[in-house]
Amino acid sequence: MTTVSIPAGWPATEEEARAVQDELRASVVLGEPGPPPGTGHVTGVDVAYDDERDVVVAAAVVLDAASLDVLAEATAVGRISFPYVPGLLAFREIPTVLAALDALPCAPGLVVCDGYGLAHPRRFGLASHLGVLTGLPTIGVAKNPFTFTYAEPAAARGSAAPLLAGDDEVGRAVRTRAGVKPVFVSVGHRVSLDNACAHTLVLAPEFRLPETTRRADALCRRALEEALREAASEGMPGETPHETTQESATRH
Repeated sequence: MTTVSIPAGWPATEEEARAVQDELRASVVLGEPGPPPGTGHVTGVDVAYDDERDVVVAAAVVLDAASLDVLAEATAVGRISFPYVPGLLAFREIPTVLAALDALPCAPGLVVCDGYGLAHPRRFGLASHLGVLTGLPTIGVAKNPFTFTYAEPAAARGSAAPLLAGDDEVGRAVRTRAGVKPVFVSVGHRVSLDNACAHTLVLAPEFRLPETTRRADALCRRALEEALREAASEGMPGETPHETTQESATRH
């Protein structure tokens, strides 16, 4: 497991973080279709926290896009680099997510984030932020629609409805299982919305969430438990790990 320090010059205030978003947002590439669904590598990233102990763990899991077999995985642990502020969660997650991606032994291909890309109040969620910093094609697949509105898609698997900010489509509600609540797909970087939705369906053949998210979620939870056990064995404050929390269900 890679250990991560908070980068020098990392934003410390909401104003600084929003200024970074404003600066980087212009670099988002929206004119590329991205890799064809079901081909190459696809990587899920997710993050788990223990706020009381100031610990954050990120996981990256590479799957074969055709078979959905796990090809590689990596984790990173560090200090929480930013307070919890809706709309600025990327600043809590980016340093450890980048370290987990860097630790992979193979190219990640398309990266799937448990969160948002353009479906973000400033049109620059984690998927867009990560894509701009790495140059990788990225999409966001979230569990809830954040602040945006949508009409309920038809009940059949594969049905979709626009996710709207006023009259602007910022993503889509996509039904990955018949009759089950949709997921909320948005473009991050270098992928079209049509392709992002197609990737999501390929990656979710059985469950509501994509296999990328399911595998990364399970890995980062295990890695957080391991990090807390190691901290306790070294006599750090908080000798007994308590129930951990993960913010992916409300990730902005």
